[in-house]
Amino acid sequence: MSETDFTQTDTDEPTAETDAAAESETTAGETDERVREEWRDYEFAGEAKLSVEDLDVHYGDDHALKGVSMDIPEESVTALIGPSGCGKSTYLRCLNRMNDRIEAARIDGSVQLDGEEIYQDGVDLVELRKRVGMVFQAPNPFPKSIRDNISYGPRKHGDLDTGLVARLLGRDDTDDELELVQQSLQQAALWDEVKDRLDDNALGLSGGQQQRLCIARCLAVGPDVILMDEPASALDPVATSKIEDLIEELAEDYTVVVVTHSMQQAARISDQTAVFLTGGELVEYDDTDKIFENPESQRVEDYITGKFG
Repeated sequence: MSETDFTQTDTDEPTAETDAAAESETTAGETDERVREEWRDYEFAGEAKLSVEDLDVHYGDDHALKGVSMDIPEESVTALIGPSGCGKSTYLRCLNRMNDRIEAARIDGSVQLDGEEIYQDGVDLVELRKRVGMVFQAPNPFPKSIRDNISYGPRKHGDLDTGLVARLLGRDDTDDELELVQQSLQQAALWDEVKDRLDDNALGLSGGQQQRLCIARCLAVGPDVILMDEPASALDPVATSKIEDLIEELAEDYTVVVVTHSMQQAARISDQTAVFLTGGELVEYDDTDKIFENPESQRVEDYITGKFG
């Protein structure tokens, strides 16, 4: 981006107040600038799976997210990037109300899933988190067998019944369980590696296998959206490559939202990228190629080229 392009992006004359506000929300190394709404107004074909409007999050006195609005397309990969502490993970956790578990958190604004407000009274959080699953940074398999890791969720939701009473009543779902376990592990590209050891403890798997097992466990309950918070940050390059390939495959059937600190990873796997910078501010949101090749914001360009962050 040339200096001329940057200085001509805003036709409004800056004021001392707006300049001071912009400066107060940047850190050493960042360029002072005012964000333009069109930098964040991403237009795409098809329907929005998630629609977020004026989302603010406070942790006590800390204003972690400020007025974030963005629509997330269905059956695609959306990457969230930015320096540490910019609000990426906070935003991700808002999408299935995981921040509700934090006593100091206060959330204002709207998040809609398929047009339904998830922050309205009476929302079934168990059902919401079934539809909007979460894969965390560190693999967290249950200390159970590989098979039980996959079938645990469906059994808890009442989709499988494999107990003694079910067998006595002729309603045993053991065959359905095995089919679900196989399907979920195949979707997670793990079946061929574990099909002969389904009754082994999942904690005996490698880190990369454990993370794919956690993805399979998420898939087993039939989500619409899969949230991933730096899913490959603790893995070696080979395991990371498998996770990245898996994410791209999942986007054919699911809406995937990924927080990553790796800009190279975001460029490889995502269809669109949202850039959060200091102060919990969404600065730019667009097609991934556009973000990485020709961003509108000077701060985004500075961040991508390594001038700060």
